[in-house]
Amino acid sequence: MSESMNPSRARITSHWYLPLLLGILFIALGVWVLVTPLESFLALAIFFAVTFLISGVLEIVYAITNRHSIKKWGWSLAVGIVDLVIGIILVSTPALSMVVLPLYVGLGVLFRAILAIGWAFELRRREVPNWGWLLVIGILGLLFALIMLWNPLFGGLTIVIYTGLALISIGVFQVFLSLRLKKYRDLW
Repeated sequence: MSESMNPSRARITSHWYLPLLLGILFIALGVWVLVTPLESFLALAIFFAVTFLISGVLEIVYAITNRHSIKKWGWSLAVGIVDLVIGIILVSTPALSMVVLPLYVGLGVLFRAILAIGWAFELRRREVPNWGWLLVIGILGLLFALIMLWNPLFGGLTIVIYTGLALISIGVFQVFLSLRLKKYRDLW
């Protein structure tokens, strides 16, 4: 079957090299993150601070534009103002952002780990097989979170390593995808 007979195949494979380029970029960025942990952590902390700032602005805009249609819209406005103030403080003091980021991530992991442990016991109560694996993962997450909260330097290093590995894995996926698309195109 020719590509002219199947335009969707031609479209999906015509630019197969774009995921390849994106994959190479992600891999390079991941390697840079792992090779330059301090600079990478600073960049992540700034990104974290800017995210609070943007989130605050968007929440305020959402609350104000929907004040006539949402009851208790003031809560959304209050959350937006708090996020905006936190964002301004964190953007203006990157050193504080670097201290807060591991604590924020550590508390997030702690919360999720406690949820995982709770779910494990709920699955046990319902006699779901292999519930123990979820319990083990939850306990490991709990220990990991406590280490992150106890030692923020470890938390910062962990965030950098995870970010670097995540970028590399996304890059490898993109490269693999592009090669599959090229092979698919060459077959037809």
